[in-house]
Amino acid sequence: MDVIDEFKGKYYFLSNFYSAPVMYQGITYQNNEAAFQAMKVTDRSIHLEFSDLPPNLAKRKGRRVKLRPDWEEVKEMFMYEIVKAKFEQNDQLKNWLLQTGESILIEGNTWGDRVWGVCNGIGENKLGKILMRVRNELKRGTDGTDQSI
Repeated sequence: MDVIDEFKGKYYFLSNFYSAPVMYQGITYQNNEAAFQAMKVTDRSIHLEFSDLPPNLAKRKGRRVKLRPDWEEVKEMFMYEIVKAKFEQNDQLKNWLLQTGESILIEGNTWGDRVWGVCNGIGENKLGKILMRVRNELKRGTDGTDQSI
């Protein structure tokens, strides 16, 4: 089984830091990181503040907001919906994701993220699992037919 164990170079498009517009809850964000960080709050006016931010600034801003009370319960749902939107709304990215075939996707990193990714061989790899779920859903297509390339 092939393994893609970092989202760099050829596979950078899998990263939430990849620049690709994504419309989520009626707002177009410049990248998935900005959309995800915006969801940490419920105030739509603050969501708009995230919409034009590059991913590094969105992540920094996301560390400074007061988290919505249900964040721990809803963050995985938001990540899934935002990742799915990115690949449904960008045909080129969808094709690239489908071209990863059956490869295991692991968000390997050096910055210590052991929830969304894997660092030094340890981690839950939630982002990788979401990407594989979205890939499988895109392969099946909304009508249940196999869309694999």
